[in-house]
Amino acid sequence: MPARRPSSRRPARPRPAPLTARTADRYRLYLDAVQDPPTEVARLSRLYHRLRRRHARTLREDFCGTAGICCDWARSRAGRTAVGVDIDPEPLAWGTRHNLSGLTDGQRARVRLVRGSVLSSRIARLGRFDVICALNFSYWVFRRREIMLRYFQRCRRALAPGGLLVLDFFGGSEVLTELRERTRNRGFTYVWDQADYDPVSGDWTAHIHFEFRDGTVLRRAFTYHWRLWTIPELHDLLADAGFRRVRVLLEGDAAGGGGDGVFRERRRGQADRSFIAYLAAER
Repeated sequence: MPARRPSSRRPARPRPAPLTARTADRYRLYLDAVQDPPTEVARLSRLYHRLRRRHARTLREDFCGTAGICCDWARSRAGRTAVGVDIDPEPLAWGTRHNLSGLTDGQRARVRLVRGSVLSSRIARLGRFDVICALNFSYWVFRRREIMLRYFQRCRRALAPGGLLVLDFFGGSEVLTELRERTRNRGFTYVWDQADYDPVSGDWTAHIHFEFRDGTVLRRAFTYHWRLWTIPELHDLLADAGFRRVRVLLEGDAAGGGGDGVFRERRRGQADRSFIAYLAAER
């Protein structure tokens, strides 16, 4: 085979500079290590279609952060619209620059980002939705029962007939302990740090750190002050808020240990050290 002429060679692509605590973007790291918007959108779509035998069109993503789920919702099916709500302007601005900019003009026109509290009357006037989701356990920021109940009541009123409120949940005995868990990613290590738990109040604090190959650390890139809720507590609150049925979907076990990524409705679970679940509340 004849040698390729030097003039026909493609220029070598420069390798990206190694990540460091100084150069890394914490929102990009979070997306790479924690979030999986396409999978979440597919899961929400399948759940709604299975229960309603039709495709969901309208989504409200509460505590949306950088609005990755909103963007993938608009991208996933023609005509779908999404509203993202968050009280913090910084992630909303990041999502506008980096996530919405990746959509087509038509898709971008079907996504609206709103800064505000999910408890405000202004958010209640945004319309009715087929699906409202609060994921990454973000709704645990409400640590008092009466406030969580008010949030669920407002969500119910904002759902279209047949609509679903979908919440994720994590639990197990490890959640009650102070621990650090490290997960390697390409170019960095994600550190989940359960820093403090008060068994009297249920108040719980966790941090996310990122470690880099050069030895630098981006400490407390994100911090969470939550209450540790249980599924029965949330189930009762949703019922008190007027939802007619609450389904609990638990993840199955993989052959090699851990979860298999498949969530099915179950009436009974196992006393695992850690587990992920979803609650789907029907209007």
